[in-house]
Amino acid sequence: MATLTKAAEERIVGLLLAEGLADSNLVLNIKNETDASGGSVLAELKKRGAVNDEMVSHATAIIIGVPYVELKNITIEQDILTKIPYDAQRRTMAVPLGEKDGVLNVAMVDVTNVQNTDYLSNLLGRPIRVWMSSERGVREMLEKNHGDFSGVTEAVRESSAEAVPVEEQQVTTAKTIAQDSPISKALNTILSYAVRTKTSDIHIEPLENSLIIRNRIDGVLRRVMELPKSVAPALVSRIKILANLKIDEHRIPQDGQFAVVVDDKEVDLRIATSPVTWGEQVVIRLLDKSGTSMNIEKMGMTGHALRAVKEGIKKPNGMILTSGPTGSGKSTTLYALIQEIKSDEINIVTMEDPVEYKMDGINQIQVNVDAGLTFAAGLRSILRQDPDAVMVGEIRDGETASLAVQAALTGHLVFSTLHTNSAAGILPRLLDMGIEPFLLASTLNVVIGQRLVRRVTEKHELYKSSEIETKSINEIVGPHLPKEQSEVAAISEDLGYPGLPVRNDDYYMLARGMDTKETPGGYKGRAGLYETIEVDEDIQKLIVSHSTSAEIMRLAREKGTITMREDGILKALSGITTIDEVNRVASDIT
Repeated sequence: MATLTKAAEERIVGLLLAEGLADSNLVLNIKNETDASGGSVLAELKKRGAVNDEMVSHATAIIIGVPYVELKNITIEQDILTKIPYDAQRRTMAVPLGEKDGVLNVAMVDVTNVQNTDYLSNLLGRPIRVWMSSERGVREMLEKNHGDFSGVTEAVRESSAEAVPVEEQQVTTAKTIAQDSPISKALNTILSYAVRTKTSDIHIEPLENSLIIRNRIDGVLRRVMELPKSVAPALVSRIKILANLKIDEHRIPQDGQFAVVVDDKEVDLRIATSPVTWGEQVVIRLLDKSGTSMNIEKMGMTGHALRAVKEGIKKPNGMILTSGPTGSGKSTTLYALIQEIKSDEINIVTMEDPVEYKMDGINQIQVNVDAGLTFAAGLRSILRQDPDAVMVGEIRDGETASLAVQAALTGHLVFSTLHTNSAAGILPRLLDMGIEPFLLASTLNVVIGQRLVRRVTEKHELYKSSEIETKSINEIVGPHLPKEQSEVAAISEDLGYPGLPVRNDDYYMLARGMDTKETPGGYKGRAGLYETIEVDEDIQKLIVSHSTSAEIMRLAREKGTITMREDGILKALSGITTIDEVNRVASDIT
């Protein structure tokens, strides 16, 4: 904050009083106390929580005659951020905002510090215009834009005396496990950064001479920092203690979980440790319910797929199955469907491994293999609990599959997942598990295949598709596109993709996001690609006759099914994602 004279401080307090931002009686009491002690009224007001940093900084800016900016909801472009080196930003507590007419606008905490302003101006070789901001605002902006791991760096420095040699890493000391130890502060910083960047998984990976931390953001792993190898034992031990794992067991994998509150959000963490060549690897999965949409339409399901699923869940019994590789959002889809049918009038019971999101009004059971509570054993128990709807986290074997089919046959609505590449692949997979075709035909309501793609950022630009892209678009979705401008509105509404273009052979306008530190690759957030097969009488006949998945998919497409690849290309034409992203996740699907 700016260095203030006694007179300036009095004027600031007076402004806060005039604006009704401070209590006059409290100010009078503090003034009487500070007159005797020689203290600061403003500092005492802040100490007692009567005013906050933003209020004081704004008032200070008015009194000393400089513009003020609140950084909380501001996004700064990457090319502007790089105008001032990060070290210089931290040293001077200054953040570049933007430039106009050759002058760089800079937000600073202490605008009266002439040395800092001259230093920045000389560093840039041009004049700067100074804006005032709060210390908290500048610190949060530095962390947001640069992934500031100063907490980790400080912890590493503080714990250097505690670190053990690599050859003695099996030893865990009392200092290592202390709750307020430097390594605990480091872990808090790592978790806080992960929550802010919407990380789904943290990978802590030992190498020969260092410790690498990588975060999976929007489905893609990114290296975020590298630590000395010496901190690995303490960091891994701290995580094990929180997850209630054996800290002296380094030879076998261990699984655990715990919850933390980060930035006022409760986040569930699933922990998996495993011995690797250079030590122990830890993977932390973050389950932040507040950051996950539980609405199938907001998740990207639209058109034929949405209509088929909504019809499927209206039925009083039968199976709704979703498929895809690990990390394709299958569990989230099931939760969204459960959310759709949830009511006080029905009893919904789930069997999960693990329970990823805790939902009110749902009876959720955690699988416990060690105690004999497997999916199959749990499903048998569930059917004695008078359920209307049952969710089985995953069908892994023939026994579970058979029980799920029996549950659907006896009047229950059953939701579950399988690991297959497509919706049609669910059918032969269940046949391989020993389920009779006639049972499948009579119990399946709808099957869903899905993938996740990254969304283009709100700030993006349009470009003309290349000749290869245009040809690919026409080959994949050409038959679905309107042929005349007059057809655009009706076809867009029917398919569920806003503003589809008229088919042409020249080019299409596509979107690509701005590649910044905050939105790497020009993406932020994810959307689902879906394909659904509604199991009607015609599809049932193919199942009973042991038809291949290709034959089943061919008939489904004739009935209106949009494949995942087609869904992705249509989403790209609507500006939701990019052709490259669709090819990345759905290149194996025709």
